[in-house]
Amino acid sequence: MSRLPDLEGLALFAKVAEERSFAGAARAMGVSVATVSRAVTRLEERLGGRLLNRTSRKVALTAFGHALAERAARVLLEAQEAEDAARELSSRPRGTVNLAVPMSFGLREVGPLMPAFLRLYPEIRVNLHLSDATVDLVGEGFDAALRIAVLPDSALVARRLRPVSRFVVAAPAYIARYGRPHYPTELNAHHCLGYAYRARTDIWRFRNGAGDEVSVTPSGPLRVTNVDALLPTVLEGLGIAELPSFVADALLADGRLEALLPDWQLPAGGLYFVTPTARVRPAKVEALGDFLAARLARVAAPPDGPGRPRADSGSP
Repeated sequence: MSRLPDLEGLALFAKVAEERSFAGAARAMGVSVATVSRAVTRLEERLGGRLLNRTSRKVALTAFGHALAERAARVLLEAQEAEDAARELSSRPRGTVNLAVPMSFGLREVGPLMPAFLRLYPEIRVNLHLSDATVDLVGEGFDAALRIAVLPDSALVARRLRPVSRFVVAAPAYIARYGRPHYPTELNAHHCLGYAYRARTDIWRFRNGAGDEVSVTPSGPLRVTNVDALLPTVLEGLGIAELPSFVADALLADGRLEALLPDWQLPAGGLYFVTPTARVRPAKVEALGDFLAARLARVAAPPDGPGRPRADSGSP
């Protein structure tokens, strides 16, 4: 069996290469110059080649040293990050979490959970940013976000919490006045209400059980940047709307709205907890993510109601 690598020697050599000085490396690492010198000498003997040319005034890398320095620096960086991650995870969750959440979902489901979370984690503060616009987590300084999407942003680390179905709906008064569409393309002749922050703006894509796919670009008298702003108009019978299940469920269950095109489904989406990276995720973010996963994932679908497809319709 081969010997374990000399991680201390590699780390101290990397710091000497960076500082171009044994004394500078010793100060940076909090050890004596003799410790640094012995570690580098031991590494040279182990590897069978001179890494540094030493004079009384300066230290210079040899060609062999140049070849090793970059890799040694990566070893040091990875070790430091591993320690930082372990230290962070072992500490109590504390500090501020900047969390971005879609407005309607945040008001309905996230806001009501905050008292329980803050009681559970009194050393965490939450800045809850409610907006339907997709924020740039890194560029705008967010620690995490809840996103409702067909697929998560591939540039982020996404944790799927639960499925979110979508329905095309209308009030009974609208259906009585304008008729009920039976095929997706018939929506082109109807008054359809728009939502500005759809993943594929103004295009509704349908699929049936046979695998047939149809895309339509409906239009109508109102387009909004928040889904709740559609409700007065659709409930008054003035248009057809596409609504997510967390908005539509109660309205379908009590008959104020009816689901249209029951043989066709919109792409099933999901609720995701997303963060910029999983490498060194602070304990405060882990705590909030685990809390939201536990509370939001177990929300049960309501019983089937008038005009509503089965609760699992469109869900993956």
